[in-house]
Amino acid sequence: MSANPVADHDLRHVSSRDKAEILAQALPYIRKFHGKTIVIKYGGNAMTDPALQQDFAEDVVLLKLVGMNPVVVHGGGPQIEDALAKLGKKGTFIQGMRVTDAETMEVVEWVLAGQVQQDIVGLINVAGGKAVGLTGRDGGLIRAHKLKMVDHKDPSIEHDVGQVGEIESIDPSVVKALQDDQFIPVISPLGFGQDNENYNINADVVAGKLAEVLKAEKLMMLTNTPGVLDKSGKLLTNLSAREIDELFADGTISGGMLPKIGSALDAAKNGVNTVHIIDGRVPHAMLLEVLTDQAYGTMIRSH
Repeated sequence: MSANPVADHDLRHVSSRDKAEILAQALPYIRKFHGKTIVIKYGGNAMTDPALQQDFAEDVVLLKLVGMNPVVVHGGGPQIEDALAKLGKKGTFIQGMRVTDAETMEVVEWVLAGQVQQDIVGLINVAGGKAVGLTGRDGGLIRAHKLKMVDHKDPSIEHDVGQVGEIESIDPSVVKALQDDQFIPVISPLGFGQDNENYNINADVVAGKLAEVLKAEKLMMLTNTPGVLDKSGKLLTNLSAREIDELFADGTISGGMLPKIGSALDAAKNGVNTVHIIDGRVPHAMLLEVLTDQAYGTMIRSH
């Protein structure tokens, strides 16, 4: 079901032959990625617009049914902001990371592991999949320690961002067990420390690291932008690791894109075949990216 009800009826003018052509074109991609793991970072508009939510859930279920192994890692920035506002708190960020005091941590936990995760699980189940929600605690999935954040401009300054975690290790056995049993894991980016303390971890970072550990074929990050844009606002569809380093250096990539692209780059350098930063505002953007040869965002190659 697309976001535009008129568009659904428009499909009637597509001839049966054209429909068959379109389906046949997906075949080489289905064959190529059969049995492969695809880690999907789900966030932004795709996560808050009901029509796009449904498209996303249908895409995930379809990928699973044609033999791929989707794993969803979700964010929840807007939902956390709403919950904090109700408590009269305002979120603050340093270098793209949310400063997380003890009270904020409680909010982050119940919003991510409660509300957001269970919404996504429900959407996928209604679309015909079998989703299971996990946090970093489940099966000892994500061990973390406190993030030491060094200032980008002055390395002698360290920012205290509270209960924000840095990943120590990921044990993917619970994810693999679920995959083998036809389940679709939906993971909240929360980790735990050696004294059982809680950590809020950037969802892009979790998705990138998980893709590495699972040796994923693809890491797909849904965003609120068409992809990585150059200084004049033009979409860069295909980038190598070296080209990205140059975009960091000249300030083209900044703000909230920093952790996203940094994680994408690490994943590409550490064995994930391709990383895609795609526009989650495009209906069925994921299917279009995986099953057609059209570029719907920026693809990052390892070399």
